[in-house]
Amino acid sequence: MYTQYFNLKQQPFSIAPDPRYLFMSERHREALAHLLYGVGSGGGFVLLTGEIGAGKTTVCRCFMEQIPADCRLAYIFNPKLTVEELLQTVCDEFGVAPEGASVKSYVDAINSYLLESHAAGHNNVLVIDEAQNLSADVLEQLRLLTNLETSERKLLQIILIGQPELRQMLARPELEQLAQRVIARYHLGPLSEPEVGSYIQHRLAVAGAGAKELFPFALLRRIHQLSKGVPRRINLLCDRALLGAYVENRAQVNATILRRAAEEVFAGEAAPARIRPWHIAGACALASAALTAAAAWQMMPSARAPALSPAAAPASAAKGAAARATVTLPPPAPAAGAPEAGAMPVEAPAPTRLTMDAALSQLAAKWNVQLAEGEGCAEAVKHNLRCLQAKGGLDEIRQLDRPVIIKLRDGQSLPRNVLLTALDDKRATLVGVRGIETVPVDTLEASFDGTFTTFWRAPRIWREEITTGDKGPDVDWLARRLAQVNGVKKPHDNQPLAGETLRYLREFQLAQGLKADGVAGPRTFIRLAEPGAETEPRLLAEAGK
Repeated sequence: MYTQYFNLKQQPFSIAPDPRYLFMSERHREALAHLLYGVGSGGGFVLLTGEIGAGKTTVCRCFMEQIPADCRLAYIFNPKLTVEELLQTVCDEFGVAPEGASVKSYVDAINSYLLESHAAGHNNVLVIDEAQNLSADVLEQLRLLTNLETSERKLLQIILIGQPELRQMLARPELEQLAQRVIARYHLGPLSEPEVGSYIQHRLAVAGAGAKELFPFALLRRIHQLSKGVPRRINLLCDRALLGAYVENRAQVNATILRRAAEEVFAGEAAPARIRPWHIAGACALASAALTAAAAWQMMPSARAPALSPAAAPASAAKGAAARATVTLPPPAPAAGAPEAGAMPVEAPAPTRLTMDAALSQLAAKWNVQLAEGEGCAEAVKHNLRCLQAKGGLDEIRQLDRPVIIKLRDGQSLPRNVLLTALDDKRATLVGVRGIETVPVDTLEASFDGTFTTFWRAPRIWREEITTGDKGPDVDWLARRLAQVNGVKKPHDNQPLAGETLRYLREFQLAQGLKADGVAGPRTFIRLAEPGAETEPRLLAEAGK
């Protein structure tokens, strides 16, 4: 109904498992890596669990697309079966014809098939979805199927995918023997707040939203809280919110529309407490009027950080340069009733935090790009800049070697945004509303909450992710660059991501400390990009000046 109104090609938040809308978060990639590891580890059980709607089936489908060519796959999606029905289904999936209809006939036929398949150099994988519905008798029969083995490996690999209660089932004493054969297990958790933003942006982009920001950045935290980071809940909430915006003839979703959408979609649930952008506890209950005014500033959804003075902040985004100085942190505001001499009147307080929009504008200035106020990542796309919102430590930020926006916790209730512009082994340079600060790396690590945002620039043909089997100009670039890194002959163009190129990709990811999942995303591209790009700002180069 709303697709034409927003000029979308399709509904971006349909719960149908459309592979075009696949979004692989760090957690999904870790889950996929566990499944791929299990296949090559010599048999036994692999366990993947997660909440309803967390994306387990999505990971499973990705896994089935990436299994090696010598691997034969059987997939069971309705495991509410008796022992006989399960064995019959396994025979059907592997194309085995048993001589009778008894448990013994089924087991003998499966064993014969596995021995013949092993002699021919094939591996066999049985994937069971919704495995929390398996009975104890069926689980015990599955364990017995894994008894067939050679001196090197078991002949059947079984992957169990299910909801969290599957873990509780396997903890029962009667299933201890099966639990001891689980060689890899992973629990797929919800998306983080930055990942929720990337997830929404990805699905809108696939649906043809372009640079339009249908969900303002200020709403992402609330969406994360309401949806609990579960992809299916995000889809339901965002779909209803877009419908609400259409009904009210608005260009984007606002907080009121989002609240009403949540009431409709999650009817009957206890409404989670609103996240407040400040917290006052204990002695702070009688905070000064200045702090109250600053908090009110933060509550205003349209509030923007005002321009900073030249002595305290970098120059405007248009100029793209920062003033250099080392400053000390100002003392905290005095308590109410005890103002210091010369203190600023409380009627006009300066903002105590740098908004993300202001931080993105300062970051864009490092790339010689001026962003329209309040547009953020959507506006950056017009300048061929893409946002990377991720979690990681300072070591990973060093490897990315780009200025980043980070969040610091320094004894205040909410983390503050700062722009990290230079970093070496001992000191870091930060830019925020306090001006330019030079701090020891140890101090930075103690306050850094692990989330960061940066820009990266790729050819316009480059997708957000390249996965096994993809073809196109971006895959050709990837193959040529990997061949150059490995000193081998340049491959032919228009080849899918597979074979030697896929192997080189995983080896490169492993050497770089990335997840060797064979999925080329922003982090892989940034580290593969050839050095010497003079137009790109460098974090370590600034530190060396």
